[in-house]
Amino acid sequence: METDSRLSRILTLDDGDACDTGDESEGKSMRGLKDYLYFLWEETWESNRQLTISLLGPGIHTLLDCGCDNGEFTERLAMSLKPERAMGIEIDEVQAEKAISRGIDVIIGDLNHEFELEDSIVDGAIANQVIEHLCNTDNLLSEIWRVLKPEGILVLSTENLASWHNIFALLMGWQPFSLTNISEHHTGIGNPLSLHRGEEGIPGPSQHLRIFTISSLVELLENQGFEIEQSLGVGYFPFKGKAARVLSKMDPRHSALITIKCRRPNSDPR
Repeated sequence: METDSRLSRILTLDDGDACDTGDESEGKSMRGLKDYLYFLWEETWESNRQLTISLLGPGIHTLLDCGCDNGEFTERLAMSLKPERAMGIEIDEVQAEKAISRGIDVIIGDLNHEFELEDSIVDGAIANQVIEHLCNTDNLLSEIWRVLKPEGILVLSTENLASWHNIFALLMGWQPFSLTNISEHHTGIGNPLSLHRGEEGIPGPSQHLRIFTISSLVELLENQGFEIEQSLGVGYFPFKGKAARVLSKMDPRHSALITIKCRRPNSDPR
């Protein structure tokens, strides 16, 4: 169909392709669309961070950030929650050093393996945009369980395989947005609307390996003995602002991000 061919042409243009008036107009359309997608992602990212802080709440004496990166968000959590100790685990030594410089107690380690922490020492843990990078999902969850105190809280967040924008990509025959960073050669594999398409690839530990739905993530957590308290959605592409907040609350199963608050119970049901 003519509409389909025009859409395909717009999506495959880059800035250098605009060589005549028509191409220039289509190139601007593409840039405008990507700018909007960038805005949506940044808005959703910030909303997710605010939600994570609110879900942890007061009373966190020892905080653990699984995959703390450069410590920027860990430091923000510490400033808001004021724990006695803020810890992080990070595989990238360069980023870990940056987190240490922010006052975070960082263990350089791989979340696919046993944490170098004692049992039952953490009041609150987060795993924010981390689980999708790991090959050993069960290890992450079982180790968080181990280091949490009874009644300790975990807030876990990741991209949603069942989000409408991932469903749209599949209907177009493209790679889901959440699974386009899968190569060390370049990013945006298989999806012309991927925000970082054509950029330099990323190393293996930063690639996405597994993407989850709310139902699968809840089941994984319950299998590890966690009690689910809240399953929430954040962002609802292509909507923004209040519309996105309302729709993600009404229909979290198709939101952009999944955020789950769960707790280690006093008894071990496993």
